[in-house]
Amino acid sequence: MPTPFSYDLNATDGKARTGVIHTARGDIATPAFMPVGTAATVKAMLPESVAATGADILLGNTYHLMLRPTAERIARLGGLHKFMNWDKPILTDSGGFQVMSLSGLRKLTETGVTFKSHIDGSKHEITPERSMEIQALLGSDIVMCFDECTPFPATEAQALESMRLSMRWAARSRDGFGDRPGHALFGIQQGSVFPEQRAESAEKLTGIGFDGYAVGGLAVGEGQQSMFEVLDYAPDMLPTDRPRYLMGVGKPDDIVGAVARGIDMMDCVLPSRSGRTGQVFTRRGVVNIKNARHADDPRPLDENCTCPACRSYSRAYLHHVFRAQEMISGMLLTWHNLHYYQELMQGMREAIADGVFAQFQLDFHAQRAMGDIEPV
Repeated sequence: MPTPFSYDLNATDGKARTGVIHTARGDIATPAFMPVGTAATVKAMLPESVAATGADILLGNTYHLMLRPTAERIARLGGLHKFMNWDKPILTDSGGFQVMSLSGLRKLTETGVTFKSHIDGSKHEITPERSMEIQALLGSDIVMCFDECTPFPATEAQALESMRLSMRWAARSRDGFGDRPGHALFGIQQGSVFPEQRAESAEKLTGIGFDGYAVGGLAVGEGQQSMFEVLDYAPDMLPTDRPRYLMGVGKPDDIVGAVARGIDMMDCVLPSRSGRTGQVFTRRGVVNIKNARHADDPRPLDENCTCPACRSYSRAYLHHVFRAQEMISGMLLTWHNLHYYQELMQGMREAIADGVFAQFQLDFHAQRAMGDIEPV
């Protein structure tokens, strides 16, 4: 029998939590950041390189994989883990966010969503049942319910209608998921920025019963202050003995603020996308490697970082290969960014376990306030 999915909460410091998610494909230390492998690859990275940064889990994208190369093809080839050469856990999103972003190319009904492919215009339908089928074909370790990601801004009436539709879809997702030992299904709380709706959503989800719970409908344009205001209460509505996942977040200060409010898991394309566009995350904030001031700088990006970009290459070299549009630029800068994110998560796990998370936050913000050191 596969190892059952479970979660151990090991320590708390204020609302911040550290623990371990146990899956059939390995353990996930929390708080955890999941690099995004949209099309069965983390862009510019080998799977072995992603693992070397410290990542315990990746995120795959249901919408993109169902269109190309198709979930059925991936299943015939042995499942997503084998297909992309990643033997650790994989979480797949349900496709709801991508379908929402299609705007005029989709039609929403009680049954599900019909839409036209952004690739070739072909017509498709995703229902809660089909989303569960696709994610089963992929072999996901953690499956997400199919939901409507409520856009922002939305009126209270619009958000309520959207949330209640997602809750009906959550029940259908639970039924469609069935009994799959070794795999987990997460419910997604909705309700936009309205506390009463968040409470109703959490009550309905816990009544259905899930292996973990996500806070959805944030990082969709509401801004950090509004996001934090929701996170001040929304995670508290979810069970303490299950993982809590904030979807699509984010910047380093978003992540630290989310962990301080009780979040255990996050994902975002930002570190890999920024690596490809010359933005580098460091302890002192963001470095734009394309800036001319780096052209003669012999220093590493961060003298305390052990990633290959910092260990073996100067800012001058990284500036040069970015300006020359060499592929190695995206590879090195993405590796550094993912390494930085995983070190940030490790630092928070240790601070929570030691009961010094408040000091960790102060030090994190103080270092970033100092800014990048001027070139020598």
